[in-house]
Amino acid sequence: MAPDQHTPTDPTTQHPDSTPGQNITHPGTTSQMTPAPDHGEDSYVGTGKLTGRRAIITGGDSGIGRAVAIAYAREGADVLIVHLPEEQEDADATVALVEAAGRRGISVPGDLRHEEFCRSVIDRAVQEFGGLDLLVNNAAYQMSVEGIEDLTTEQLLRTFTTNVFATFWLCKAAVPHLAPGSAIVNTVSVQADTPSPALLDYAMTKAALVNFTLNLAQELGEKGIRVNAVAPGPVWTPLIPATMPEDQVEDFGTQTPLGRAGQPAELAPAYVFLASQESSYSTGAVIRVAGGN
Repeated sequence: MAPDQHTPTDPTTQHPDSTPGQNITHPGTTSQMTPAPDHGEDSYVGTGKLTGRRAIITGGDSGIGRAVAIAYAREGADVLIVHLPEEQEDADATVALVEAAGRRGISVPGDLRHEEFCRSVIDRAVQEFGGLDLLVNNAAYQMSVEGIEDLTTEQLLRTFTTNVFATFWLCKAAVPHLAPGSAIVNTVSVQADTPSPALLDYAMTKAALVNFTLNLAQELGEKGIRVNAVAPGPVWTPLIPATMPEDQVEDFGTQTPLGRAGQPAELAPAYVFLASQESSYSTGAVIRVAGGN
């Protein structure tokens, strides 16, 4: 079992570095992965940083989103997660973990590529929780390609609509409900400034989201609403074996100075910090959690 997030540990050996080559069908489920990712189920210890807060986390069924949902709940927040209908198995498991922490958990299946659905997500959270304090835009789509000739317009539109347009639509719908002291946290990526050619469209969207984060932070600062981002590096989530060639999955994360892929649980504290009062003077910030990359 991994140590909790408060115990000093050698980061090179904190988690196993073995990610055997494997492929699963997109979008992939946690149960298909070997080894299973660590979302903090047995290790995250809350200290009340988000007591009484009400949060939306897109892509909250698995991976980083599940780790953030667990952390937020154990810090005292009610959590609504958004996921694709085919990810209901993972969503149910995440909601159970939120409820086990003594908080309300709600799963909302749907496709964030539709503006009307994005608006309905915000309305649902406000209706169920009586308001909204935290919005984590974490859902994303990627698919590896051989080169620009193989990147179809269909995939380009899917990637931008899921990653950029949905984030814009959700923020636009959420802002009228956010009081001073609220926070928006966007998941960007190291791909924004150190792109991989095989993820051309994905990297473009993450660069756009960094700009969006910095821009929106300026606009909403006077309203007392903070907007920040987390930039993960290689993290072991279902998206990896579901979207990358098997040989790349096998070496995933080994190129980092820490020599391994990150685990979702290792990202969660950054999202907690940016949502909590501890980051009261941080807006327009991008926290890189990437094993040294």
